Amino acid sequence: MIHKLFIFCLLLVSCSAFSQASGSYQKRVLEAAEVDLLFSYYEQEGQNAAVTGGEGTEELTDVTSSIVVNIPMNEDDILTVDVGLSAYTSASSSNVNPLDGNANNAVSPFIASSGASRKDQLAYFKPTYQHSSEDRNSIWNANAYVSTEYDYFSIGFGGGYTRLFNEKNTEISLSGQVFLDKWNSQYPIELRGAFFDDRIVGTGTYAPNFVAFQDEKRNSYSLSFSFSQILGKKLQGSLFMDIVSQNGLLSTPFQRVYFGDINDFFIDDFQLADNVERLPDSRFKLPLGGRLNYYLNDVIVLRTYYRFYSDNWGITSHTASLEVPIKITDKFTLYPNYRYYTQTAADYFYAKEAALSTFEFYTSDYDLSGYNANQFGLGLRYKDIFTKAKVFSFGLKTIDLRFNQYDRSDGLNAFIVTVGTTFVGN
Repeated sequence: MIHKLFIFCLLLVSCSAFSQASGSYQKRVLEAAEVDLLFSYYEQEGQNAAVTGGEGTEELTDVTSSIVVNIPMNEDDILTVDVGLSAYTSASSSNVNPLDGNANNAVSPFIASSGASRKDQLAYFKPTYQHSSEDRNSIWNANAYVSTEYDYFSIGFGGGYTRLFNEKNTEISLSGQVFLDKWNSQYPIELRGAFFDDRIVGTGTYAPNFVAFQDEKRNSYSLSFSFSQILGKKLQGSLFMDIVSQNGLLSTPFQRVYFGDINDFFIDDFQLADNVERLPDSRFKLPLGGRLNYYLNDVIVLRTYYRFYSDNWGITSHTASLEVPIKITDKFTLYPNYRYYTQTAADYFYAKEAALSTFEFYTSDYDLSGYNANQFGLGLRYKDIFTKAKVFSFGLKTIDLRFNQYDRSDGLNAFIVTVGTTFVGN
């Protein structure tokens, strides 16, 4: 968002200069209302589901749609309203309760259940108010956020300040965000009270030493700083740093863990949980990085990105990406891109049955394991600054179509298709 504001402010330089010289006209920050319509389809597969203790199907599909409306309130202020809905179907989460039916009546971590836990919806609402100073060198914003799904509720608020100086060649931004969340914990079916099934097999009696979480709150606090600088006619760079602190229930209540020193119990091919994931109730994250964009010529621009990340759970990661916008015509631009990611494992990650029941913290979530990932993508943008095509009273400004393929070294593979359009009011 800050990057977009920065570029937008640069486009306003000549208009602002005219305004200051004449004293008779003030260029509006946003001339007319804009509406962004966004849609994405995501699909993944893998064999290391955290819901079933690090082994099992990770098949998932997610469809997300959102609408973002930018409304100019006056010459200096903009109100943005972002509303979205995400609906997913997950073979993995369906096995929170693997006993509520499936196609062939088998019970296995590699077969999806047909019960209610196989799907969910997330709805969110995020309003933002932005104010620009008369000289367009200062921008502040305030926002709120609320989202809800079956087992999770989140409310948040935040704000930020951006300052442009050095004839708008330099930008410094500072922002903060707070999220106050609450779980509605859904535990694996075998760990719920009064569970009994006469198909259980194993040595001894299935009696897991499980205690439900007492505090279901999760709070997150973040502070972000960024610095952008135009380094020349063809080169622009930026640096950024985030400080993130979380506390509360940072474990996921429905993710199973199997211990190496506890007897195994099964229903058919499905192993019953020894416990659920247990993680510390606090976490500190520190990402920092930078961008460097180079204008090669009228056809090609090089956009590079690097981020270093570290936290007090033992994870260290590196992200590097390159995007090369290629201008095909005045209206069409192609966006090939590549992203590489690598991370070390968290101190509390254990593969299935590698943890012991005497440990204080443990998880078999492969998102917290050590792995490498490659992402390849291609995008195409159509842009018409004259908005000749009309839908009702709105002119079509841009259409974006993007495809990305994601491959992880632990066997998780995914792809996402996104479509975005921007309409401008008359």
